[in-house]
Amino acid sequence: MKKKTLALGTTALIAFAALGLATPAFAQDKAVKIGVLNDMSSLYADIGGPNSVVAIKMAVEDSGLLKKGWKIDVVSGDHQNKPDVGVNIARQWLDSDKVDAIADTPNSGVALAVSNLVKEKNAVLLNSGAASADLTGKACTPNTISYTYDTYMLANGTGKALTKAGGDSWFFLTADYAFGHALERDTSAVVTANGGKVLGGVKHPINTSDFSSFLLQAQASKSKVVGLANAGGDTTNAIKQAAEFGIVAAGQKLAALLLFINDVHSLGLKTAQGLTFTESFYWDMNDQTRAFSKRFAALASKNAMPSMTQAGAYAMTLHYLKAMEALGGNPKDGAKVVAKMKELPTDDPLFGKGPLRADGRRIIPAYLFEVKKPAESKYPWDYYKQIATISAEDAAKPLSASECPLVKK
Repeated sequence: MKKKTLALGTTALIAFAALGLATPAFAQDKAVKIGVLNDMSSLYADIGGPNSVVAIKMAVEDSGLLKKGWKIDVVSGDHQNKPDVGVNIARQWLDSDKVDAIADTPNSGVALAVSNLVKEKNAVLLNSGAASADLTGKACTPNTISYTYDTYMLANGTGKALTKAGGDSWFFLTADYAFGHALERDTSAVVTANGGKVLGGVKHPINTSDFSSFLLQAQASKSKVVGLANAGGDTTNAIKQAAEFGIVAAGQKLAALLLFINDVHSLGLKTAQGLTFTESFYWDMNDQTRAFSKRFAALASKNAMPSMTQAGAYAMTLHYLKAMEALGGNPKDGAKVVAKMKELPTDDPLFGKGPLRADGRRIIPAYLFEVKKPAESKYPWDYYKQIATISAEDAAKPLSASECPLVKK
C-alpha cells in the first residue's frame, strides 16, 4: 500500500513539474521586447534611424507600464536597405532573441519581406516608415499595421493638388524598388483620373549621387511637372541638382512626392522654398505636437525635430502597449495583439482619434504643405505653411476598393 501511494505521489509530482515547465510557453507575462529595424546609417537615417529608437523609447516611458511593473526592452538593427539583411535580422530576433514586435521598417522592399516573416512567426509588424500601400492592400496580413502614411495618401495629396492646379503633364524620376514603383503607380492613377497625362519616366538606383542623365530626360519631356517618386537622400540630391540644371527656372515644377522635415532642413529654405508636398504630421501644428517635439529634440541626435515617421513610431508604439495592457499581459500571439489594436479606439497626442481598420491602416487626416520662403521663417525649424487639409476618408484607399483579403465586402 505504501509503495502504491509512493508511486502515485511520484507520478503526480512528475506531472506537476511537466506542467510547470510548459507553463511559460503559454502564460501571459508582462515582458515585451520591441525591435526597431531601419536604415541607421544611409539615405533614410535622418527620417528614421537612431531617432526612431528615441521616439519608441519615449512611448515606452509615456505608456506608464514601466511603473506598473512591466519589463519593456527596445533593441535596434540596421537593415541597410536590403531585404535579405532585414529578414535575417528579423529572423534572429524572432527565433532567438524573444522579440515580440518589429517597428519602423522604412524601405518598402524590406517591409514587405519582413511582413511575410512576421506572419509566419505570428509576431507583430508596426510599420511607420514603409510607404507602399500594398502593405495594407494585396500584401496585407493579420500581423501588420501601417500607421503614418502610404503611397495612396501621397498621390491623393500632392499628385491631385498639382494636377488640379494646372500641372496636367508629368514625368517621373522613380527609385527603382517597391516604394518608388508603388508611388509612381498610385500618382499616375490620380493624375490621369484628374485629366492629366503621364509623358514618361525613368527609374534610378536607390542612393543615387548623380541625377544628371535623369534630369536631362525630364527636361526633354517638356512636362509641366517632374514627379520625384523617391525619398530621403535621393530626394534632396535630385532637388539640389535640379536647381543646378535650372529645371524650375525654365518653367517646370518639381513635385516632391515624399518630403520630410529633415530633408527641408538639409536643403535649406533657399533651395526648398515653394516645394509642395503631403504629410500627416508637422511638429508645429498645435500645443500637443509642439510639447512632444521639444521633448524629442532634447533627446534626439542633432537636436532634430521629429519626422512624420518618427512621430508615427511613437504613436503606434503607445497603441501597441495599450493593447498589451488590455490583454492583461503579453499573449505571445501577434495576430491576437493586432486584433486587439484594431478593436481599441486610437487616441494619441500626435494624430488624435481615428480607427485602425481591418486592413491594418490607421485612418488619419493628411495635410498639403508648402515650404516657406526664408523671410517667412520666424524661428528654428519653422519651415511649413499649410495649404489644405485632406480628410481622413480621402487620405486612405476606400475599403470598398481594397485588395486586402482581410476586408469583408
